[in-house]
Amino acid sequence: MKTGLVIIDMLNDFQDGVLGNSAARDIVKPIQQLIEKARKDDDWVVIYGNDAHKPGDLEFKVFGEHAVAGTKAAEVIDDLAPAEGDEIINKRYYSVFTETDMDSVCKVYGLQKLVIVGQHTDCCVRHSTYDAFVRGLDVVVPSDATTVFEPLSDVPVEVRKQAALDYLKGIYGAEITTTAELLG
Repeated sequence: MKTGLVIIDMLNDFQDGVLGNSAARDIVKPIQQLIEKARKDDDWVVIYGNDAHKPGDLEFKVFGEHAVAGTKAAEVIDDLAPAEGDEIINKRYYSVFTETDMDSVCKVYGLQKLVIVGQHTDCCVRHSTYDAFVRGLDVVVPSDATTVFEPLSDVPVEVRKQAALDYLKGIYGAEITTTAELLG
């Protein structure tokens, strides 16, 4: 089955920048393993869904200015740097599909399934999963390759993350798995 590995917002601003998240470091290795698999498999394509905001974007009202297009803050972290042949989708909204070329990428590659990883399980991963669901794409979310915002709530990160994963499974039918199971 043609599969897209969609890496959401593994950017400098979300690791060490204005929206820095120490939990992001914990998901780097699983994502690296998935990238390695995807680049070796002709039925997979690596797709980066990266915040690349313009001045005054709507998200700034909620999260403050972050990941402004053309800045170091909006670049993928070095440990997960894109390679030649990977697709880069710059986004201004939570979903990798909203006002981007993601639909075209899915069509060109004949994608039937998306493995969605990165940040944040309860925000951009969630919205991207919804948009994949309404397009009839199968969605897989490896639980060890996503994380939630740390500073957003007093509710512990793992509790919020599990609630987000349960939502993706229960509402959108996403398959929740682990990197080890996917690499099987």
